Amino acid sequence: MRIDLHAHSNVSDGTQAPADVMESAAAAGLDVIALTDHDSTSGWAEAAAAARKTGVALVPGMEISCRTAEGISVHLLSYLHDPAHSGLLEEITKAKDARHTRAQRMVTLLSEDYPLTWDDVIHHVAPGATLGRPHIADALVAAGVVEDRAEAFGSILTARSRYWVQHYAPEPALAVELVRAAGGVPVFAHPVASARGRIVGEQTYREMIDAGLAGLEIYHRDNPEEGRAFLRRIAERYGLLVTGSSDYHGAGKPNVLGENLTSAEVFARIEELGTGSSVIR
Repeated sequence: MRIDLHAHSNVSDGTQAPADVMESAAAAGLDVIALTDHDSTSGWAEAAAAARKTGVALVPGMEISCRTAEGISVHLLSYLHDPAHSGLLEEITKAKDARHTRAQRMVTLLSEDYPLTWDDVIHHVAPGATLGRPHIADALVAAGVVEDRAEAFGSILTARSRYWVQHYAPEPALAVELVRAAGGVPVFAHPVASARGRIVGEQTYREMIDAGLAGLEIYHRDNPEEGRAFLRRIAERYGLLVTGSSDYHGAGKPNVLGENLTSAEVFARIEELGTGSSVIR
């Protein structure tokens, strides 16, 4: 089985509709794909309908944006949780609202130096999508300020930029607890992706594990090999699941569906542990 447990649609920062992600998964020869849009489950219904047509099994999921007390960004994948669970939904809604306010403030700052308006950004946001920096990047590309998203994130939208604005995000251990409470399976996404910014130390891993962390996304293009060795030791020491995935974003990133995969055994364990929703076949 070819199983890819991390992909995004235009419900967050991908460039394809959920149904098109499923079509692309079928074209890539995948048997199973997880739709894990940022802080949103809005794409589940469309993807589920497409799953039945394409024959690719859908793992309903989400990628939750977290932040440690030290200000380090952490992303948590949640599989098979209940999307209506009040505790998780309340926290995700709070974070989404903060993202929106943050984006407005960043656009205000950017407009002082670049030909950019809020309407320019909204034009790139699909209905119901979680608004974020990728949409600002797309507006900057459309305005001719940068060539592509990568250039925008490497310069204008970096955390070192004067246009950077912080936003609320739950602490990782709290997010793990809420995912478990919602019947989901929490997996730490690309934990040692140092090129993205600062990475957490072992204390954060222990806190997340104590809260119920189920696995580590080890096989991801942004995890360097020396970091993967560290993650394998953590996984073995604490009995964590090991996953691999593409983090597909359509044309938004160079990541290719199926470039990293999860074993059938680990997938079966995730399906066994997830009680909030079901794999769509």
